[in-house]
Amino acid sequence: QVQLVESGGGLVQAGGSLRLSCAASGSFFSINAMYWYRQAPGKQRELVALITGDTSTNYADSVKGRFTISRDMAKNTVYLHMTSLKPEDTAVYYCNVRGRGTDWGLYDSWGQGTRVTVSS
Repeated sequence: QVQLVESGGGLVQAGGSLRLSCAASGSFFSINAMYWYRQAPGKQRELVALITGDTSTNYADSVKGRFTISRDMAKNTVYLHMTSLKPEDTAVYYCNVRGRGTDWGLYDSWGQGTRVTVSS
């Protein structure tokens, strides 16, 4: 079982920066891709960024050039560095990690979410 603990959300003014962290713990064989999603009030959850096992990254068009995803494999942690934040970035941000468990089955784990509020 894989547990994810997120941190780093908060209130920031437009133009500011935040860094989200998500640490994975528990029993697993490997971590493959790591993702950040977000869900704004009244909207569907959307993919913000992902990073694969070979550190390839991909971003939603709305955050390209402003957000950077990275991972520290030694700490089983994924980060989302957010800059030039806009009010429309306001959402609950969720970490998602997928990989292979110790039973060789695939897992797909979600964090509890961390709220980011950007004031204008």
